[in-house]
Amino acid sequence: MAREIKVLGTGCQKCEMLYENVIRALEDLNIEANVIKIKDLMQISAHGVITTPALIIDGKLISQGKLLGVEEIKELLK
Repeated sequence: MAREIKVLGTGCQKCEMLYENVIRALEDLNIEANVIKIKDLMQISAHGVITTPALIIDGKLISQGKLLGVEEIKELLK
């Protein structure tokens, strides 16, 4: 079963970089995942996110308001 990862953000530079870091981490670990980018403010707030960028892995809010690096994301995915 593929994992589901959501990157929430309105399209700012940090939000885009978080998305790119998630993709790179998945490639490095050879993990298949359904990566969803959510930019709509109503959907972002519906997930309980107050500050972006935010990262949700398999339904669990992992981080918000912080740009995680590739290595940090890899650790979260292991």
